[in-house]
Amino acid sequence: MAMSGGGDEGGMMADINVTPLVDVMLVLLIIFMITTPLMQHKVQVALPEANLDKKDSNMPVPPITIAVTDNGAVYLNDAATTMDQMETFLATEAQKTPQPQVNVRGDQTTKYRDIQKVVQLAQAQGMRKVGFVATAEKKQ
Repeated sequence: MAMSGGGDEGGMMADINVTPLVDVMLVLLIIFMITTPLMQHKVQVALPEANLDKKDSNMPVPPITIAVTDNGAVYLNDAATTMDQMETFLATEAQKTPQPQVNVRGDQTTKYRDIQKVVQLAQAQGMRKVGFVATAEKKQ
């Protein structure tokens, strides 16, 4: 009596047909059974554990900014300086813990060799974090 007409009145059956639902669920079950073993990592890596008990309460050190203009003039934290003065300043800053970061800014028309001299000087004094500052390109 699977195809009953709805009883005495001859109307439609109000029951939900679960056959398509069971078909979809079985297909999903098979897909998950096949893809689950593929999601495991083949190479096992021993990841380091984070120690959250020790928190560094020191304030972050402000970065050192070195600007090089197109004529080769050097500015250390927005003050005009010479290479010898900058060498002395960077040597003392390299001894600090934590060591500040050095941000090198160059004008658009500055020769790369002028910037290279500044970067090599900073690295020779022991500065580990030397980076460049640039502006984002404008989207047209």
